[in-house]
Amino acid sequence: MILQNYLPPGLAATEITDALNRENVELPAGKIEGNNTELIIRAIGKMSTEKEFNDLIIRADSNRVIRLRDVGYAVLGSANEETAFKESGSLQVALAIVPQPGANYVQIAEDFYKRFEQLKKDLPPDIHVKVLTDNTRFIKQSITEVEETPAISFILVVIIIYLFFRDWLIAFRPLIDIPVSLIGAFFLMYIFGYSINILTLLGIVLATGPVVDDGIVVTENIYKKVEEGMAIRKAAFEGSAEILFAVVSTSITLAAVFLPIMFLQGFTGRLFREFAVVVAGSVLISAFVSLSLTPMLNVKLIRKDSKKSKFYERTEPFFVNMTNSYTESLVNFMKHRWIAIVILIGSIGIIWGLNGAIPSELAPLDDKSLLRYNVTGAEGAGYEFMTRNMDALSDMIADSIPEANVNIEIVAAGRGGSGAVNSGFGRIGLVPPGERERSQQDIADWLTKKVSRFPDVRINVSQEQTISGGGGRSAQPVQFVVQNRDFEKIRKVLPDFFDKVLKSPVFVTPDIDLKFTKPELRVVTDRERARDLGVSVSDIAQTLQLYYSAGRVAYFLLNGKQYPGSGPG
Repeated sequence: MILQNYLPPGLAATEITDALNRENVELPAGKIEGNNTELIIRAIGKMSTEKEFNDLIIRADSNRVIRLRDVGYAVLGSANEETAFKESGSLQVALAIVPQPGANYVQIAEDFYKRFEQLKKDLPPDIHVKVLTDNTRFIKQSITEVEETPAISFILVVIIIYLFFRDWLIAFRPLIDIPVSLIGAFFLMYIFGYSINILTLLGIVLATGPVVDDGIVVTENIYKKVEEGMAIRKAAFEGSAEILFAVVSTSITLAAVFLPIMFLQGFTGRLFREFAVVVAGSVLISAFVSLSLTPMLNVKLIRKDSKKSKFYERTEPFFVNMTNSYTESLVNFMKHRWIAIVILIGSIGIIWGLNGAIPSELAPLDDKSLLRYNVTGAEGAGYEFMTRNMDALSDMIADSIPEANVNIEIVAAGRGGSGAVNSGFGRIGLVPPGERERSQQDIADWLTKKVSRFPDVRINVSQEQTISGGGGRSAQPVQFVVQNRDFEKIRKVLPDFFDKVLKSPVFVTPDIDLKFTKPELRVVTDRERARDLGVSVSDIAQTLQLYYSAGRVAYFLLNGKQYPGSGPG
């Protein structure tokens, strides 16, 4: 609704809102009952068209009738026009699909693309739609890579076992007992209500090593006894019993390393809890499998009287020499056992030194072919000012980054366009890493230097975090919280704190989300003069609100739905 600068003499702005609230209503009026029927009564009073609003009578007396069109006009449009979404410099309409917590992102994406293809067939020829960004492609890629890893590990396990035992039947044994242990891990995931995701699959991959290790230890001990001439079944019983304590103790030790992660609190605990359960569960199950299924498989697969292969005969001298060399070195080392203490102390010192020297982070940045930038203007900067700077930045990106295939800019980027007018953000989609020479990090560093040519706004270039720790889409990698029960103390301390941050060479493009520098125009009412004119402070405040605020003034119906009407602000 748009109002004129001046209202007719004697007409108060509050009369307009009173008329809208009075004449734009719809209430249930009861019911009429007959002998055979019952009718619900609805008092239809809601307006739904521009003409109905413009013909609304504000005041009527013996001299004239004042309608809404005499003091302004109603128009059907956007509730907030101080926001914009552009792609490659052109205004666009954007739709974002945000899965609910716990939803299957990959399944949602697959269903979307099926319906998206159907939607394109039904659209008019002058409307073009395309997918700008799809975060699930990184999830799919990660899942594919993690799914490939167990297959590669299985192949390597078979090859390595064959190189040492030089018997294909024994080499293929892990293809039986490893899946049994991993299936047990999936059963644990089912019991705990976990899903198959990147972290649980990573736990499966990591557990493959300890799982096959238990089986190799048991198999090696049984095989050694068979080589010494013991019967296969007896070797299986005695070899398993002999190695029982070692397998159980190592499995419990490995599980004890991962299980405490289940009890971690905060983001780290939520992130790695499923991973810890999968790894610890797989290790414990593998201990049971190694002491039950593995001996039985060895009885069936080890051939005591079989002829040794040529590969076995040619490589046996190498393994004999390796065993003798290890035995000799172990005997010599045991004669100087004090060296172990020196090595232990030295290792602890090296670990302590490297712990402080090596940088730490939650997860290294991955090249996801996606960059972000946040733009913040001075407090009080207007929409047109921000639009000019955002457009100039977008043009610079389009001209200077040939690797970009998506260039999105959003002004006043709040949910539903309700963000601060002096803010905006953009996303730069890059071609896949194999199709460009510069890495994502190189482009981000280059762009960070180039944005310094925009002195009127603060621009922060960032990369997509591999694992986000929360804090919203524009969250900085390093965040610091200043809190106090007394808000005035925060008002006093925060500016000084931020000044020191700005002077520090450690931080790049810092920002705060609580600012006290927003310019404002304060209107102070002369109460005695207002009383003489017959108006109250409430009348003055409501008049200013009606003229300059985009607050709700009425509701209207459109296509069976109710929408809030807003003022001219």
